[in-house]
Amino acid sequence: MTLDAKHLRNFYRTPLGQVVRRQLSSHIRARWKSVSGETLVGAGFAAPYLGSFRSEVQRLCCLMPARQGAVVWPASGRCQSVLVEERYWPIPDSTVDRLLAIHCLEQSERPGSLLREMWRVLKPDGKLLLVVPNRRGLWSRMDVTPFGHGLPYSRGQLQSELTGAIFTPADMGEALYFPPIDKRVALRVAPALERFGTKFSLGIAGVIIVEARKELMAPIAGGLKSREVNVLNPVESGVPNGRPRTGIVRVSGQIAEAAE
Repeated sequence: MTLDAKHLRNFYRTPLGQVVRRQLSSHIRARWKSVSGETLVGAGFAAPYLGSFRSEVQRLCCLMPARQGAVVWPASGRCQSVLVEERYWPIPDSTVDRLLAIHCLEQSERPGSLLREMWRVLKPDGKLLLVVPNRRGLWSRMDVTPFGHGLPYSRGQLQSELTGAIFTPADMGEALYFPPIDKRVALRVAPALERFGTKFSLGIAGVIIVEARKELMAPIAGGLKSREVNVLNPVESGVPNGRPRTGIVRVSGQIAEAAE
């Protein structure tokens, strides 16, 4: 089952969603301490985790797949979320420094093709950070959170997908060691359980976090090329006359254009 963007947004407004956001943000920041002056792209529903990077990066964009839908992000200021086709991103080749994908790979109908598109847009020294449900964890077995939907992965399966898309996993870890229970008592002990699980690497966490680097290879005839595609780009965050305003635009050129 594919979750829509509204469902994902509402989850992160719940007490459990807020705890998930804080814990995963901590793990992401531990791997990406500095992104100053870089181009950062979020894929899937990465918006809850991009806010802390806004003051550091040179360019920032949140790509939301058409099957999932899109919401205006951020809530104020210039909209930086764009609705895109999963395998045809409106981004030129080799222009992205960092790519954060969450609520993304497990929801894809063709994960191999999606990873190849990620490979295309990343710079030769670019870094991909994937957050996917852990097949061995409790979170993938309960549909009360977004991590209980879609296709969960084991470490071996995730590594196989990455190497097949010409990525090399550089660091693989886990997160969300506390149970997916939206109760006050459980949420109070969540940070302690997260620290304990991270320290001892129990292997039963809710999600797998893997950082991968792009592998270079000799050009092959008929390889992937950047192309122009029509995407739905929210143009205003306001709702005049009770009706949201959106527009179809043709996005091409630099990534800054996709974020405008």
